[in-house]
Amino acid sequence: MNDKEVIASRVARELKDGDRVNLGIGLPTLVARYLSPSLHVFFHSENGIMGMSPLPGEGFEDINLTDAGGRPVGALPGACAFDSAFSFGMIRGGHLDVTVLGGLEVDELGQLANWMVPGSMIPGMGGAMDLVTGARRVIVAMTHRSKTGSKIVRRCSLPITSVRRVDLVVTELAVIRPTEEGLVLEEVMPGISVREVVDATDAGLILAPGLVP
Repeated sequence: MNDKEVIASRVARELKDGDRVNLGIGLPTLVARYLSPSLHVFFHSENGIMGMSPLPGEGFEDINLTDAGGRPVGALPGACAFDSAFSFGMIRGGHLDVTVLGGLEVDELGQLANWMVPGSMIPGMGGAMDLVTGARRVIVAMTHRSKTGSKIVRRCSLPITSVRRVDLVVTELAVIRPTEEGLVLEEVMPGISVREVVDATDAGLILAPGLVP
């Protein structure tokens, strides 16, 4: 597995039967591939679909059926489509159990920055602010470091997405839970040591009792 696949497969273990789950653009879309066949999870995309699924294979693409990033997707039997206003009503009304989003930075307050790098051309925040604020549980799926350094920092230097504290951060190195006391290192990935995680992280980490890989 590459780093993104490791992250996606670990996030998939956080989902429960019957969950309504929004998958953000990019890495989070991989999560659906690693869902246990025994679970019935309803994937949502903010452009207006509930019951989204990965494509069954090449040749099944339909230009009228895409996720919010414009990537072709499939639909499970019983899936439904609706307009953007209804979709955001679901998000803002607290009707999503989980959202899985990518991240640029997460800080010791558990705040997420994931929608812009100042000076870069962007289309807008999209649904990020609504999802972080409205979903019952927010999981950040991102690589631990960027080309310039750690993405888990003491304070976000990039514009934050919401003042709400996210619930879980999953990287290729570790699983970290933001709390009122700080960032708790709960798991390290197979083959990774606690020291490697600490050295790769700019923020302070609290080691969970009995922490083992």
